[in-house]
Amino acid sequence: MIVPMKKVFLVVLDSEKKEALKKLRKAGLVHLSDVEGKGEVLARNKSEFNTLESAYMQLSEVKLTKAESKGLVPVDAKGTTVEEALAFAKDVLGCFETKKAAENLIIQNSVELERFAKWGKVSPEDLTYLQGKGVSLALYEIPANKYNSIGKDVETVYVNSDKGTTRFLLLNAPEGRPEGLPPEAFAITLPVKSSETMLDEITAARKTIADVDAKLHAAVAKLPVLKTGMGISGKEIEFENVFSGMEHEENSAHALAWITGFVPAEDETAVKTLAKEENWGYASCDPSDEDAVPTKLKNNKFVSLIYPVSDFLGTVPGYTEYDISGWFLLFFCIFFGMIFGDGGYGLLMVVAALFAMLKSKGKPAPAICLLMLLGATTMLWGMVTCNWFGIPVDVLPAWLKNLSLTGGPLPLSNVKAAESAAAKDLVSQNLQVFCFILALIQLSVAHLKGIVRNIKSLKAFGELGSLGMVFGLFFLVLNMVVDANRFPLPSWAIPVIGGGFALSFIFANYEGSVVKSILESLKNIVSVLLGVVNNFSDIVSYIRLWAVGLAGSAISETVNNMAGGMLGGFIIFAGVLLLCFGHGLNMVLNLLSVIVHGVRLNTLEFSSHLGMSWSGFSYEPFSETVEK
Repeated sequence: MIVPMKKVFLVVLDSEKKEALKKLRKAGLVHLSDVEGKGEVLARNKSEFNTLESAYMQLSEVKLTKAESKGLVPVDAKGTTVEEALAFAKDVLGCFETKKAAENLIIQNSVELERFAKWGKVSPEDLTYLQGKGVSLALYEIPANKYNSIGKDVETVYVNSDKGTTRFLLLNAPEGRPEGLPPEAFAITLPVKSSETMLDEITAARKTIADVDAKLHAAVAKLPVLKTGMGISGKEIEFENVFSGMEHEENSAHALAWITGFVPAEDETAVKTLAKEENWGYASCDPSDEDAVPTKLKNNKFVSLIYPVSDFLGTVPGYTEYDISGWFLLFFCIFFGMIFGDGGYGLLMVVAALFAMLKSKGKPAPAICLLMLLGATTMLWGMVTCNWFGIPVDVLPAWLKNLSLTGGPLPLSNVKAAESAAAKDLVSQNLQVFCFILALIQLSVAHLKGIVRNIKSLKAFGELGSLGMVFGLFFLVLNMVVDANRFPLPSWAIPVIGGGFALSFIFANYEGSVVKSILESLKNIVSVLLGVVNNFSDIVSYIRLWAVGLAGSAISETVNNMAGGMLGGFIIFAGVLLLCFGHGLNMVLNLLSVIVHGVRLNTLEFSSHLGMSWSGFSYEPFSETVEK
């Protein structure tokens, strides 16, 4: 459920607002409205946080050897202050700057050494010394076939030649370019340092890099210090932002400051009591439609298993929208199982979840529990369809076949499909029908929730009309998509679709006036008409569960066929590797399909029929608690 909120107003003396904010933060109940702070203190806090974050990000990317990783013992950062973390961060950043400078020096010197590699050792100091003794030397290169064309009045010293280039020294040349020197000859700019100096600098720089790397590798153990410092610094920024951004009176002996926020209705008494104890001005009211109200979800432990998925997606329902966590979890598990579609894959997930639970010593994370649930759902679907690692059904044991759904009005088992081509087509159709049944159920739930929410308004008839269209279109989809002979269109389907459209057209926009509702529909007549098409396509969209599951099964069978020939010979190890790689890749592709397709059906098709836009943001109270 979405927890009801109260909008609260707090008024304090401007001179006491810092202490008041500290006590309000200690209470940790009020989600404050956005304020924009300013000032030097806030700017300094942000700069400190950026320093900590930069050090943390760069240190996190340091690569350790296997031995170093194995022996790494993270430092206990409990009690770390921002000052200590900041000093460590500056030291870390200094190391990275030193390493970067050394790497740049190596690159620069290496480029220069490469430039003069054909000249041998070059020393600007020696050339300067000779110039002081009256011997001027300049370095030149010229195409080999042009060297003999140098004028006889130009004194040169031949150095060497290779690949058509000749190097020579120009002796005691006058200022400027000698007239007898061909235009093809070009002067070589002298290096700033001698070759020996550059080589010594490279050696020293490499030692510096090695020393810095050793220091950084040891510093990785202190990453928790930076993490803790970032958390504390973030809280300081939050506090200073509120403190400097609070509205207040100016030029008054008893100036007041005030701020607004939101608190869960169940916690309002605690805030009201605190305000009374501290002599703060206090008022509260229900949020208006214009207020940006945070969303706080409250569900039981089982339904809360879906939170890792919603957190990953970053989806939060608006305060006035629905909390569909329970329905999301139910259908997400079904969609997950159908997309993976293999009981063997589900078994692997269950084993992995059990191992993680044992390792967590009875305190598994919600994500692990969710993995267990998803694995169990996948196993159940694999059991119903008799699909285990893509193994042909004639090879599977009889007890596994007996667990599958081979009879009844809607047989779904591969055992049934293996009987004949007609039986295979029947099972394929049944899987499609099952997908459309899921669509009917989920979209009906959406409109039933709309009817319940608007039960005291004529708008409920609009939701009833949409529900009627979904039912009528369901049978139309079976007729058009699955099989017209097997699923003839009922005589009442078209009237139900038409009647549903009429109710939706008249009451969908009802806000106290039927006439205004009809006019609103007329104004958006194109969108209204397209709505019928959208309802049809939304139902058809659920066939993706069958299609993606079928693709996964085909990949499994292909992998088995490719590896099968290797398992009976001397290259059995190659066959095992191929099986592991192929099925592992298939599981990764299935996971991506769940994100693309399984999540979409909940957050798009289902949510659009609910009228949800996921426009909310999470309730985050002003508190001292530092996120881990």
